[in-house]
Amino acid sequence: METLIPVINKLQEIFSTVAAEIIQLPQIVVVGSQSSGKSSVLESIVGRDFLPRGSGIVTRRPLILQLVNVASAEERKLAASGDTGEGRLSRPSSSGIVADEWGTFLHCKNKIFTDFDEIRQEIESETERMTGSNKGISPEPIHLKIYSSTVLNLTLIDLPGITKVPVGDQPVDIEHQIREMLGLYISNPNSLILAVTAANTDMATSEALKLARDVDPDGRRTLAVVTKLDLMDAGTDAMDVLTGRVIPVKLGIIGVVNRSQHDINVNKSIADAIQDEQTFLQKKYPSLANRNGTKYLSKTLNRLLMHHIRDCLPELKTRVNVLTSQYQSMLNSYGHPIEDHNATLLQIITKFATEYCNTIEGTARNIETSELCGGARICYIFHETFGRTLESIDPLTGLTTLDVLTAIRNATGPRPALFVPEVSFELLVKRQIKRLEEPGLRCVELVHEELQRIIQHCSTYNTQELLRFPKLHDAIVEVVTGLLRKRLPVTNEMVHNLVAIELAYINTKHPDFSDAAMVSASVNSSQSEVHPDGTRKWKMEKADDKLSEEKSRNPSGSAYASPSKGQVVNLLDAPVPVSRKLSLREQRDCEVIQRLIKSYFLIVRKTIQDSVPKTVMHFLVNHVKDNLQSELVGQLYKSQLLDGLLTESEDMAAQRTEAANMLKALQRASQIISEIRETQLW
Repeated sequence: METLIPVINKLQEIFSTVAAEIIQLPQIVVVGSQSSGKSSVLESIVGRDFLPRGSGIVTRRPLILQLVNVASAEERKLAASGDTGEGRLSRPSSSGIVADEWGTFLHCKNKIFTDFDEIRQEIESETERMTGSNKGISPEPIHLKIYSSTVLNLTLIDLPGITKVPVGDQPVDIEHQIREMLGLYISNPNSLILAVTAANTDMATSEALKLARDVDPDGRRTLAVVTKLDLMDAGTDAMDVLTGRVIPVKLGIIGVVNRSQHDINVNKSIADAIQDEQTFLQKKYPSLANRNGTKYLSKTLNRLLMHHIRDCLPELKTRVNVLTSQYQSMLNSYGHPIEDHNATLLQIITKFATEYCNTIEGTARNIETSELCGGARICYIFHETFGRTLESIDPLTGLTTLDVLTAIRNATGPRPALFVPEVSFELLVKRQIKRLEEPGLRCVELVHEELQRIIQHCSTYNTQELLRFPKLHDAIVEVVTGLLRKRLPVTNEMVHNLVAIELAYINTKHPDFSDAAMVSASVNSSQSEVHPDGTRKWKMEKADDKLSEEKSRNPSGSAYASPSKGQVVNLLDAPVPVSRKLSLREQRDCEVIQRLIKSYFLIVRKTIQDSVPKTVMHFLVNHVKDNLQSELVGQLYKSQLLDGLLTESEDMAAQRTEAANMLKALQRASQIISEIRETQLW
C-alpha cells in the first residue's frame, strides 16, 4: 500500500493545475490555534527547518506539503533507474541531484531547492505575492514537495492558525476568514484531521478539537496531537489526556515534545530534539513512550493515510469516471475548433432551418410540453381563436330595424315600392360582410407572431452552437425576421382581397342562399298566424317617447305640435319621424330583408373561415418554410462575412478551454488510478 500515497500526490498535482475542487482527495489537514506548535510538529516530521516563523499569523496561505521517500544519494548512484523499490521514489538520475534531500514547488516546476532556507524564503515571497504585506490570508494553496530518504510518504495541508483578535494591520474579520478557510478543507469527508493542541492549555477549550467535532462529530477521521508536554505546570501530567479519558478521539491522541524557542535560537538540530523527546517520554510517561513522540506520529499518519486512501479509492474511481463522462459530453456540446468555415456555416444554417420547419410540422426533436408551440399553436389560432371569433359575430349585430326600414325606403326613391327592393338587401349585407375583414387580419397577425416565437424556440434548443457564435445568431434572427416582415403585407393584402371579392358580387343564386320568394311567403304566413288583426307593434331601438305621444295625438303622421290660434304652420320644417308604429307590410319587408341578410352572411362567413387559414398558410407559413434556407444562404453565405459571423464568443472559448483541461486532468487521473493493482491495496 506504500504506493497509494504517491498516487494521491500525483492526483493532487494534476487537479491543482486546473483548480479543481470537484474531486475530494484523501489528505491530512493540520489545524490548531496560533502558537499551538503546528509548525514545529511539521518540521519534526520532515526533520528540517523550512517553515516561516514570527509573531502573529505566519501561515497565511494553505501549504500542501507532499513528503516523498526516496533513496539516498549513495543508493541512487548504484541504481541505474530512478526507482529503488516499490514506494521509494527518486528524481531521474539525469537531474544531477546529489543531495539526500531537496524540494520543489508547483509554481516553479523547473527549479530544485536543496537549501531549506531558500524553501522558507520562497514560501514567504509566494505568500506575499498573493496576500500582500498586510497580514491578510488567501485560500489559494502553495504546493511544496519534499524528497528525502528519512521521511515517510505523507500528504499534509498546513492551514493558518486559529486567531480571535486581529493584531497590527490584520483585517478586522480575520477570525471569520480563517474559520471559513479551515471549514473548506476539514469538511471534505475524505480528509483526516490532525488537531494540534498545546498540553499547557485546557483540552476542553481546544479550538482545533471543537472545529474537528463540528464536521466530524463521531471523531472517525480526527487524530489529536498534544504538544509542549514538557511545559506543563510542575506536579501535573497529561496521562489522562493521552489515554483519552478527558476527550476521547477515535483515531487516538499522540503527545510530542517540540523544540523550544531557545532550542531554535541556539540552532539545536531536529534529530537531537527527537532524541531528547524520546528521553523525556521514557522518563515522564514510560508506559506510553512507545505510543507517543514524533516518530510514532509519522508512522501513524502514514498508516492512517494509506488505509484511508484504500477505503476512499473505489468511490474516488467512480467519481472520476462519472466526471470524465460529464466533461466529455460538455466538451462535445461546445463544438470543436473550426477548420472549415464554409462547411461550418452551412451546417449551422441547415440545422436551424430544419429545426424551424420541423417545429412548424410538429416533427422537432425537442417537443414543448408546457405550452402549444409552432404548428400546433398555428392550428389553434385557425380553428379556435379565429374560428370562434367569426362564430361569435351575429349576422345582424349593429343592424337595427330602423336601419333596415330606412334602407328599404331609400332604395324605393320617390315612388312607394310594390316589392322589397333588392338594392336595400345588397347594401345592408355588404355592410355586415365588411365586419369579417378585421378578424382575418388579426389571424394573420397572430400567426406572424408565432412564427417569430419559433425563432426563439429554435435558438433555445440550439443554444450551444448559437451562443458559440453570437454574431451568427443575431444575423440568423435578422434574416428570418426580415423574411417574415416581407410576407406580412402580402398576406394582409390577400385577406383584404378575400373580403373585397365577396363584396364585389353578391351571388343571390348561391345554392345555399334562401329563396327570397320562399322567405317572403314564410314571413307572411308567420305574421298571419301570430297577428291576424295586424295590431302588433314594432318599437324602434331609438324610441322617442315624446314624439310617439305626439304621433298618437296626430293621426296624419306629422310629428309637429298643434298650432295655436293665429300661428302659421310650416309643414316643410317638420322633422322626419324616428319612432312610430310599423305597418304590417313594413314589418314583413324588414323581416324578409333580415332573414336574407342572415342567410347570405352565414354563407360568406363560412367561406372566409375556410379561406383565411389557407391564405395564411400559402402566402406566409409555407412560403417561409420553402424559402427559409435559401434566404439564409443567400444573405449569409458570403466570403466577406464568414470570419465575422463565425467569431466565437470569449465566454464559450474560455468554457471550452476549461472543459478540455479538466477532461485531460480527469483522463490522466483515471489512468493513474487504473494502474493500481488489486494486490497493492492490501
